[in-house]
Amino acid sequence: MASWQMQTLALLLRATRKPRMATAERARQRMARPKGPSVPPEEITSRYAVSERRVGDFTCYTVAPPGGDFTHAVLYLHGGSYINEITSQHWSFIARLVEAGARAEVPIYGLAPQHTYREAYPLLIDVYRDLLGDLGSDDAEARAGGSDGVGVSVVGDSAGAGLALGFAQSLQAARLPQPRQLVLLSPWLDLTLSNPDILRVQRRDPWLSRVGLLEVAKAWSGGDDPTDFRLSPLNGPLAGLPPVAIYVGTRDILHPDAVKLRDRLEAAGVPVRLEVAKGAFHVYVLAPVPEGRRAASTIVRDLAPAGSR
Repeated sequence: MASWQMQTLALLLRATRKPRMATAERARQRMARPKGPSVPPEEITSRYAVSERRVGDFTCYTVAPPGGDFTHAVLYLHGGSYINEITSQHWSFIARLVEAGARAEVPIYGLAPQHTYREAYPLLIDVYRDLLGDLGSDDAEARAGGSDGVGVSVVGDSAGAGLALGFAQSLQAARLPQPRQLVLLSPWLDLTLSNPDILRVQRRDPWLSRVGLLEVAKAWSGGDDPTDFRLSPLNGPLAGLPPVAIYVGTRDILHPDAVKLRDRLEAAGVPVRLEVAKGAFHVYVLAPVPEGRRAASTIVRDLAPAGSR
């Protein structure tokens, strides 16, 4: 049974968040609003070594432990339905990863409707290539995570988790090694949301609405086929991916596709762990609820460099 904190927050989300994307018109209005700032909050900049650089037309932040010495890095891709900025909840989770000894690389990819996935992938490839070079190894496989020492993990939530999986599927074409692991929090895996089980779960989801997300999907795909694996990585190649951990709640319309991904990864021989929180809503891992705190602690422990565990 879900905690009372989870149940209370679900009621609040249903009253305040679900109406924002409940219709196609509201989704278009949401997309059209001005985008807010994406800079790290003072609680991050005052505690950690934060640097900012331009990668092409976009900004990327590096958040590192004091002193700048690290043996592991995390590439973090924030969620927000491809239309919303990185939030304080994301930065707080990133801070926990840094506190555990990892360097965090946070690319601020362009959001719909001004930008599409076509700009996001080159950005991520460039950031990843730079990160591998910064780790200082001549062995590309070791740089990405061939041992328990230096390595890179990729973490994403919601839309960012879908982008993370599509990015990993694209690395072979870019002639780059796979990361050590993928951690996907409530991943949006199929832009078409065509899984029939989604309609059943939608009645219980206090946050997400299929009709609104489909409107966003049109903008993010920029007129391209939404079933392309770079948009819907559930359809992409899975063999050869690194170990994958998936966290999702049963009151999340993305839960059915998370289960489908687990099954397909197992069939492809990829190590996978699916953590399902009963009664939990979308990206519960980032929420101030007991279930979220437990899951976040597990993730931080799994991603922390070996010497700091």
